Amino acid sequence: MIRFKNVSKIYKSENREIKALENINFQIQKGEIVLLKGVSGSGKSTILSLIAGITKPTSGDIIVNGKRVSKLQDRFSSKFRQETIGFIFQKFNLIPNISAFDNIVVPIIPLNLESKEIEKDVKKLLKKFNLEHRRDILVKNLSGGEQQRVAIARALINNPEIIIADEPTANLDRKLSLDFIEILKSLKDKTVIIATHDPIFFDLDIINRVIEIENGRVRGVGLE
Repeated sequence: MIRFKNVSKIYKSENREIKALENINFQIQKGEIVLLKGVSGSGKSTILSLIAGITKPTSGDIIVNGKRVSKLQDRFSSKFRQETIGFIFQKFNLIPNISAFDNIVVPIIPLNLESKEIEKDVKKLLKKFNLEHRRDILVKNLSGGEQQRVAIARALINNPEIIIADEPTANLDRKLSLDFIEILKSLKDKTVIIATHDPIFFDLDIINRVIEIENGRVRGVGLE
């Protein structure tokens, strides 16, 4: 499903170069739940950005679901993300002044789907995450747990094959973190990549693989 082959990423400023990743190699199989484990600044978020085709590597090759995303032009990268990737962000990144329903719809607006089809798909997700009674409430008036579920529903609305979660429990208390893990267990048909340094994930039996990142390099791969 995902392959990194000799991938490096260098960010350049006026006076220096910053090596975010150096000669990264790993593979993720379809249907796996994978942790990218490492402290802040280790390179985890850069890897997620490369998987999604948001940024391009300085060198090396990245293949995701049969596509060389490292070589895609920007307009094709955007289409690839829309069709393949669902994002769960650390701070949810919801739009506070619109409803839960409208937030979930945002990723599929460019598809110009029939309103009946949109209603059907969103209703299904609202039911799945126990949000039916909150569909028309402005997101800013929802609880933290409800906002979390709206964010996950939004990530699933385009029926992506891959879910990318960047520090998804960093701003959650333990109960909400455990709720998130329960939701993860329901995503059995997805490939899920979670960038985290939260120890709550490290001993979970649902994790198929742990890729440890340190200073932009892969230091270890476990649970294969």
